Amino acid sequence: MSPLVPLICFALWAPLLVLAVGGHRVLQVLKGNKKPNGFNSGTQHGPDWYWRLNRAHMNTVENLPVFAALVLAGAVLGLDGDFTTVAWVAFGARVGQSFFHVLSGRSLVVNIRFTHFLVQLICYAVLAYMVLAEVL
Repeated sequence: MSPLVPLICFALWAPLLVLAVGGHRVLQVLKGNKKPNGFNSGTQHGPDWYWRLNRAHMNTVENLPVFAALVLAGAVLGLDGDFTTVAWVAFGARVGQSFFHVLSGRSLVVNIRFTHFLVQLICYAVLAYMVLAEVL
């Protein structure tokens, strides 16, 4: 399987999260709890889980360019096999981080979320090493 598949999945994860954010907003407007312009950017305007969902979306968007650059470089070089496996692990860790981000702000859950983030960083380092080993 091509390493582009986990990249596409990662790229689609961001709009999936934004649909969840949008769904909550639409419900708030339809219930009459908020006006359509009542969701100020950068300020908390809902329950804690909803704010964590916003942050999970932004974390995904912030990490997508790094992941994309590494996977695209590997794909151009024809890397597959272990490279693709590491890309899948990074994507899985991204989904896990998002899940635990939304789940709770309790210390234990934050530590689990950080572990998922750390796995992503390790995967990025491994992907970068594999790409650089091929070009240097």
